[in-house]
Amino acid sequence: MDTRTRAGSPAADPVPLHRLGVPRPSVPPFAMGSFDVFGPDSRAGYPHRHTFYEIVHVTGGSGAHVVDLVRRPLDPPHLCFLLPGQVHYWERVSGLRGVVMLFTEDFLLSRPADRQLLRALGERPWLDLPRGSNGDDTAGLGRLVRAMGREFTAKADGYASVLEAYLHILLVRALRLPGATGPGPGTGRAAAVSREFGLLLTATTGAERSVGAYAARLGVSVGYLNEAVKQTTGRTPGELVRATRTLEAKRLLTGSALTVGQVARRVGFTDPAYFCRFFRRETGVSPGDFRRTAGGNHHVHRTESIDPDGPRP
Repeated sequence: MDTRTRAGSPAADPVPLHRLGVPRPSVPPFAMGSFDVFGPDSRAGYPHRHTFYEIVHVTGGSGAHVVDLVRRPLDPPHLCFLLPGQVHYWERVSGLRGVVMLFTEDFLLSRPADRQLLRALGERPWLDLPRGSNGDDTAGLGRLVRAMGREFTAKADGYASVLEAYLHILLVRALRLPGATGPGPGTGRAAAVSREFGLLLTATTGAERSVGAYAARLGVSVGYLNEAVKQTTGRTPGELVRATRTLEAKRLLTGSALTVGQVARRVGFTDPAYFCRFFRRETGVSPGDFRRTAGGNHHVHRTESIDPDGPRP
């Protein structure tokens, strides 16, 4: 599978974008291996984001991992869950060891509910694993990751379905860890609409602008969407849309060299002055002050394909 696009296209992401490239058509849209297998881009020290999901089991190393502006010092073992679109980078790491899993939405087709589990884990992406006297995690998630690695390496008959089952178990057990945030409570239509709204909001980074546009996409009235989301999250759809647009603006201000006006257009504002007022109201500072305080870590834009079979010509 080769999902690369030209970096110079009009829709190119201003934050360096990594895409999963698995060239053999017979394999599932899933790849797994060590940091060394995937090469330098798997531990990139510049802000970037992915078009795919990434799960990292960190077993060694020092430094820090920055995910959506939050810095987490390394103190292995850790589990890290990254969603498509989240901006992250590794900061001054040394001796980084562990296992990296990459997969696309297609790998979740047989278990669509796992998208919600991943979204819940992505809200608290960095989980410390409880350690025993031998240094391994007592929750047994390291053993589960190693079992997945053996399955992926052997590629015996039916291994894709085994990996799907292992992934589901990993997600469920990770959500039992202290500090993990479980998926929203509730069952029935209202809970389902709220979950779909959350997934759609994540995928569009708030670009639909209005709650009415999201309601239309979901096939419900604005009133019903407000009631369902407020009931299950305690927040209104409008609040969540504003929070999502603000986060995307922060990502672009710190992870790209776009001007404030260009960032405004990227997050759906035609008037940069109105965007500045919106950003100040949501954060308490102007976009320019936020960029200067946060300290941009920009990188020359390029579109990468993370390919476990090595570089492409």
